[in-house]
Amino acid sequence: MTLLAVQGLNVSIRAVQILHEVTLEVAAGEVVAITGESGSGKSMTALAVMGLLPDRSMATGRVVLDGADLLALSEAQMCSIRGRDIGMVFQEPMTALNPVQTIGAQVAETIRIHEGIGKAQAWTRARDMLARVGLPEARFPLTRYPHELSGGQRQRVVIAMAIALRPKLLIADEPTTALDVTTQAHILDLLRDLASEFGMGLLMITHDLAVVAQMADRIVVMQKGRVAETGPTAQLFAAMKHPYTRALFAASAHRVNLPPAPAPVPLLQVRGVTRTYRQPRRSLFGPRAVVDAVADVSFTLHKGERLGLVGESGCGKSTLTRAILGLEDVQAGEITLNGAPVWSANRSNLAVRRQMQVVFQDPYGSFNPRHRVSRLITEPFHLLPHPPQGEVRDAAIARALTDVGLSPDDAHKYIHEFSGGQRQRIAIARALINDPDLIVFDEAVSALDVSVRAQVLDLLADLCRKRPLSYLFISHDLHVVHSVTDRVMVMQAGRIVEQGVTEEVFGNPQHAYTKTLLAAAPRLPEIGGISHVT
Repeated sequence: MTLLAVQGLNVSIRAVQILHEVTLEVAAGEVVAITGESGSGKSMTALAVMGLLPDRSMATGRVVLDGADLLALSEAQMCSIRGRDIGMVFQEPMTALNPVQTIGAQVAETIRIHEGIGKAQAWTRARDMLARVGLPEARFPLTRYPHELSGGQRQRVVIAMAIALRPKLLIADEPTTALDVTTQAHILDLLRDLASEFGMGLLMITHDLAVVAQMADRIVVMQKGRVAETGPTAQLFAAMKHPYTRALFAASAHRVNLPPAPAPVPLLQVRGVTRTYRQPRRSLFGPRAVVDAVADVSFTLHKGERLGLVGESGCGKSTLTRAILGLEDVQAGEITLNGAPVWSANRSNLAVRRQMQVVFQDPYGSFNPRHRVSRLITEPFHLLPHPPQGEVRDAAIARALTDVGLSPDDAHKYIHEFSGGQRQRIAIARALINDPDLIVFDEAVSALDVSVRAQVLDLLADLCRKRPLSYLFISHDLHVVHSVTDRVMVMQAGRIVEQGVTEEVFGNPQHAYTKTLLAAAPRLPEIGGISHVT
């Protein structure tokens, strides 16, 4: 029985048409995935179903939920439907949650607004719902705030809010993009179980075809605001008719061709590094527990080598990275770059920090939107005792932009004038501008859709041929790490539990934790006898 029927949906904003004759259906208990590149219309379709389109937008066609045309309803009527009949899980849980309200209050609020029951009863139901999504009160008190939870735990709170009233339809918009593979697996299992248990229709929006293959009963492939192809998951993957669908699959399975690494010459050496933190007291005069965020970590990154670092959220990757970059001191051990310590005389060694650069996950958030690209990518020059000026500076800007596949004329533009993939190229140009010895890529492609991600990874391989590039690549995406690294390290609870040649570690893992990570990673279906880990 059809629960949601979107029929000939058109959406325009200020006379610019965004969606064109979109048609899809979701049955009760069915999982339907909408996939496609950024800008394909996935999220706009979901917002149209929710009645949350931007100002000055116009929607025509029909969006029928359980017999009622949502496009014909008033805002007051839609307010009574949102939360009760339709729940939504957003991509970034921290922005979807109120930072000054406890998790119990936020789940209870949804129940009280729609059912008008008392506070005590609402809190009891909130407690039960949080326990249902894996946050029992014994371990996660309702008085906790969002910042006290991990990313996966916050996503569970958002799911609890969305299903608190057991809606008929649940929309999940990129619910696992920023999560590590094991947390992602738990969230996907939870969503699938809830859809089955409550008989909800689940409309899932994602650019990850491996997740789609694992989760969806049917797939809707969107391109430029139109439905390019749709059908049952197994049938669609077995016979992809539209060239765009085939292109998405090829990008998802993409592997880059790295040049061979040169002879091993030590560049970054980490020896016995330990970084501890003291926890808050549980009582007024009680002891303060000590947590080892990084415990006795040792490794060497050689010149021209591409080294990967993987592990779950909270395993110590970020703490180790901050120590390598000289942003935090360590309690034990030593970190050197070209033999010079990154921390000396109780302070960060600026001369060493000049030789390292970082590419962050969110390129837009790491740039000042008021400055032009020419100033943004020359920020590393401020660390130099004698930064280049005039024609030398202009030549360095032109070379950096050209190397990342952009034009020297782009130096005069602002960051908002570029797409997400172009912004990440500009972030890489900034990292390259002063020819650093080491670049740290911190989840640098996790926010990009599959086709843009493939382009950026090809760019890295091309840069490795043009420059003597050495980098530490940190990511929760095992397929990407497999593709762009020579060696890989697996981190668990602050320790490196396995490291070695990437092909060997991924092909024949020795540690139980590495096997768990690889087992949790979703896989693309076998096409032509080949399967791919992503």
